[in-house]
Amino acid sequence: MTATTARPLIGQGFDRVDGRAKVTGAAQYTAEVPLPGLAHAVIVGARIGSGTVLSIDSGPALAAGAVAVYTHENLPKVAAIPSQWPSGFGGPAPGQTFFPLQDTTIHYYGQPIAVVVADTFECAQHAAELVTADYDAQQPLIRLEDGRDAQYQPKTVFCGLVPAVQSRGDFEAAARTAVHTVDATYHFAANHHNPIECSATAASWDGDTVTVYDATQGVSATQATVAAYLGISPANVRVVAHYVGGGFGAKALIWPHVTLAPMVARELGRPVKVVLTREQMFYGTGLREEQEQRVTLTCDGEGTFTGLRHHKLSVTSPFDDWAEVSLGVAGQAYAIPSWDGQYRLIRGSLMSPTFTRGPGEASGMLAMECAVDELAADIGMDPMALRLHNHATIDPASGHPWSSDGYAECVRTAAERFGWSSETGRGALRADGHWLLGWGMATAGYPVYEPGQPQRAHARLLADGALIVQAGTQDFGTGVATAMAQVAGDALGVEFDRIRIDIGDTDYPNIAAAVGSMGAGMISAAVHTACTDLRGQLIALAVGDPQSPLHGRIPPEIEARGGRLRVRFNPAVGETYSALLARHHLTDLETIGTWHPPTGDLPFGRISFGAQFAEVAVDPELGLVRVRRMVGAFAPGRVLNAKLARSQVLGGMNWGLSQALLEATLPDARTGAWANPSLLEYLLPVNADAPEVDISFVEVNDAIVNPLGVKGLGELGMIGAAAAIVNAIAHATGKRIREFPVRIEHLL
Repeated sequence: MTATTARPLIGQGFDRVDGRAKVTGAAQYTAEVPLPGLAHAVIVGARIGSGTVLSIDSGPALAAGAVAVYTHENLPKVAAIPSQWPSGFGGPAPGQTFFPLQDTTIHYYGQPIAVVVADTFECAQHAAELVTADYDAQQPLIRLEDGRDAQYQPKTVFCGLVPAVQSRGDFEAAARTAVHTVDATYHFAANHHNPIECSATAASWDGDTVTVYDATQGVSATQATVAAYLGISPANVRVVAHYVGGGFGAKALIWPHVTLAPMVARELGRPVKVVLTREQMFYGTGLREEQEQRVTLTCDGEGTFTGLRHHKLSVTSPFDDWAEVSLGVAGQAYAIPSWDGQYRLIRGSLMSPTFTRGPGEASGMLAMECAVDELAADIGMDPMALRLHNHATIDPASGHPWSSDGYAECVRTAAERFGWSSETGRGALRADGHWLLGWGMATAGYPVYEPGQPQRAHARLLADGALIVQAGTQDFGTGVATAMAQVAGDALGVEFDRIRIDIGDTDYPNIAAAVGSMGAGMISAAVHTACTDLRGQLIALAVGDPQSPLHGRIPPEIEARGGRLRVRFNPAVGETYSALLARHHLTDLETIGTWHPPTGDLPFGRISFGAQFAEVAVDPELGLVRVRRMVGAFAPGRVLNAKLARSQVLGGMNWGLSQALLEATLPDARTGAWANPSLLEYLLPVNADAPEVDISFVEVNDAIVNPLGVKGLGELGMIGAAAAIVNAIAHATGKRIREFPVRIEHLL
């Protein structure tokens, strides 16, 4: 696509700048990085879910060609366990009070007990299979049902950031006076991430400094975490991640294999690479925990919500009070005066859960939106009308106005495109031959998170008018470099094809880990700040230069367009950047821009809203469900790139389909293992499952969240999609399913 100076770059659907490299194979992922003298390391995982290692026999592995085998007996101890996330969001597994290979305790199946190193990957893999261990095995606890009697109430969840008990108003009073009440319990299977690229880390030492190549969602987070574990300065750790093949939360936190690579490389005295297998991805990069949510929703005779009790029970690790924050948007999207939210936990034999595709809200809003639909049926009110009637026009948690809203417009836009009429509702039951057809809808919403520290970017304008922008972020499939070029081009008035974006390296200014839909907002803010600072330098240079046509002008009169400065209301008066720099004998002009995020106590509620609609067909004899079409409208603030935004939401809506109908990791209660740790048995949607998808954006102006009003979109497309499908199934069949994913057995 060719850019023009007649319209802003932001918002246009530019093709990805890294697209050619990816489709031609030129893109180099972490597992493909060539390092001289590279050794390959393979992790050996525990074959029990709980207990103690009594002994490890590595002799056969060494005899088979391994150059070294590291266990708790010969691997050095880590210098420290980081107590909090470094670099804002992203870091070690949250709350983790152990690092593997430090002692003999086994907390979960697949926990690393040895690292086998060889000259080739094939030899390392074969030798790893020869390592054996004797255990004192204990009965693991991996299923929620088995630990129900041992549940407890923590003080906080989500790494200490969220109180486990939250409330407003008087729910018990609301329940006593309610005209209508829905009290439903929903069960969610555990889920795993499964990006196409399995996690990988390589490390190479040069004296006291180490370069780490990591498939990560936060190069700065990897840098800070590795430095803490190894007991060295972050200045001695460089992290590189030029291309990352998907993250979905699996690569947001820094799991043990990331630190094991530089640890082993330092011991061995040569570069080392660790690549997890697909099965190890189920044991090495966190998960969405198995959980149960009880929702009690009350209303008066007019359908006005009066109270919400939302309690969650979930399985966490032995060493961490983790629960994904499922109660947030569910307790804020509607104007409910009385709310009782609680988290309870069960310590299980599994690794720490973590961020997973739409963390928190994907499960919380599925439960909440199914309850809203059940209440609509009890009242005899159209589900869309009920939601619009109860939408919160201010944040009920704080009483503050939203920084921006757009929800009602999203509902009406999506409903019109779907065919759901505000006058007649969704209509009566219908059929297509032997298929029963059903329509469902749900609210989408995701919090606008802010990084806890300043975000920076470097901008450098060359004498020929080309622009180089550098930032310590990474691309894991979102197209961040493309969007950065658009932001930079608009801020400095440079053509899109004259901009080079450098990312994926901690040698560039720091950016926090891209999690929780923060990426676009914080990165665009840093790039915008850097480029507007640079524009200010150019204007100051021109107005103070007697030889410039802009000499003596006041800065507000001057704008940047097409690689030149010009008078805003007389575009013919101006000069190119090249001419200005050449006259001052400058080969370049540069700056580092720093964006300071707004503080958490701003008097505004911050949520991105949307609406989801789905049509399903159900075969009543076979219990088959086919999603025929989905329609979504979303208000994510300013859209940086229309094509990338649509792609993000398209993926998210299909994630929702997967959550509703397919994804479940099944536990083996005997061993503590997962029974289906492969893409053969862990079900995900394929092209044949994908329905027709219609996506619209409602742009809302948000002057609060960041300079460009970007609220975030990555997670939003998933929220509400599963609920719309489940509600459509209930409409088609008259049967309410409260266990997810919905299976054939539920419908027969």
